[in-house]
Amino acid sequence: MTMEQQQNTASLGMWLFLVTEVMFFGGMFCAYLIYRLKFYNDFAAASQSIDVKWGAINTAVLLVSSWTMAMAVRCAQLGKQKLLILFLLFTMLFGATFLGVKAKEYHDKFVEKHVPGPSFVFNDKLLGHPDYVPNQGHTQMFFSIYFAMTGMHALHMVIGLGLMAYLVIAAGRGKFSTAYYTPVENIGLYWHFVDVVWIYLFPLLYLISRTKG
Repeated sequence: MTMEQQQNTASLGMWLFLVTEVMFFGGMFCAYLIYRLKFYNDFAAASQSIDVKWGAINTAVLLVSSWTMAMAVRCAQLGKQKLLILFLLFTMLFGATFLGVKAKEYHDKFVEKHVPGPSFVFNDKLLGHPDYVPNQGHTQMFFSIYFAMTGMHALHMVIGLGLMAYLVIAAGRGKFSTAYYTPVENIGLYWHFVDVVWIYLFPLLYLISRTKG
């Protein structure tokens, strides 16, 4: 098998993997939307307790990380090893920043007792409806799905950071050239996919339908 055939096979394998990931996250998105329609007011009330500011900051962070990842791939194509490493490190920095912000959000939910379990309590009022009493079971369901989706996304980011650490080490050892940069390209695709997933999660969890129906 020639080098070109190996690269094409690796790229095809990555695209097939991403298709399975789309199906996985797509199922979670569908479940969320179904329950959101079924328990509209309770989900709207629960979503109000999530701070849009932190979600917006993380969205900006990931958008910048997509640019630095794209630049890393371009540097690999041009054989610029030092710049490749630099842009990979920047991407890792932004990825770590995202996880740090998400950890802060998780801590806030823990303090507010919005983590599903025996100690779960949700007394927040729906905007404009002070007499509304949220259903504890339905709001707990919202947070269960919230933690499941954002937790799986965060796990994918941790994996992505590990893969980029490998790229940095490999680039430092001169493993890549203008003729061979497939790992950089494929891991770049993975990172962009993770970013796109967040682009869907942000409005779905933080922005839509935050008032009573």
